[in-house]
Amino acid sequence: MTTRLIRWFVAKYGVDMSEAENPDIASYASFNDFFSRPLRKGIRPLAHADFVCPVDGAISQVGAIDDHHIVQAKGHRFTTTELIGGDGTLAAEFRHGSFANLYLSPRDYHRLHMPCTGRLISMRYIPGSLFSVNPVTARGVPNLFARNERLVCVFESPEHGTFVMVLVGATIVGSMATVWHGVVNSTRTGMPAEWFYADKGIALEQGEEMGRFMLGSTIVMLFRQGTIAFDDRWMPAQPVRLGERMGDRPV
Repeated sequence: MTTRLIRWFVAKYGVDMSEAENPDIASYASFNDFFSRPLRKGIRPLAHADFVCPVDGAISQVGAIDDHHIVQAKGHRFTTTELIGGDGTLAAEFRHGSFANLYLSPRDYHRLHMPCTGRLISMRYIPGSLFSVNPVTARGVPNLFARNERLVCVFESPEHGTFVMVLVGATIVGSMATVWHGVVNSTRTGMPAEWFYADKGIALEQGEEMGRFMLGSTIVMLFRQGTIAFDDRWMPAQPVRLGERMGDRPV
């Protein structure tokens, strides 16, 4: 049954198994093993840039944070405070900063990597809805990314200061996981949780894996003002690949 399901999924969504470390569909013991499969070593080289794309996917929206508002889609905005679970002090660090919303479709590689080197400061799990996060839903559901279940990971970069990676859950997302914690939301108790790591010495290099989704979803990144100038090719609906140039620190 598992192999038949995987074959159907590969055919329906056009998954390129030639990029997988293990291209043999019949060898996967579970659908989750297949879905979170690693890529072949070296197939996503890192660009020489201050910031690289952390995922395979497509750009939902990208640009400047308007005071403290992020664009979700035309006619829809939400605040950084709402996104990260009500922490106004942390949100204030990104006032007039920059953001990028990247959508991972079912066919994409679903491991998440670091856009730049960073030391882990904290992680917050925020329970919420599980709306689909595809482009159609993003245009139709107000405050979508600030309403869905999410995992807020806060990092400190020696070159770029504080930055945040928010993993947003979605319909049929079985779980979200990080390399330092493992699966975070397997039981879905409906209760928020927070972990602190500033004294744990957890540091990840640019391009290193930091987490994974168990089905398609979105990652939202927040950067402080004056930290990143996005590549000119980065615009809504543009497909992106892990490791490509996302941007550089402004001159």
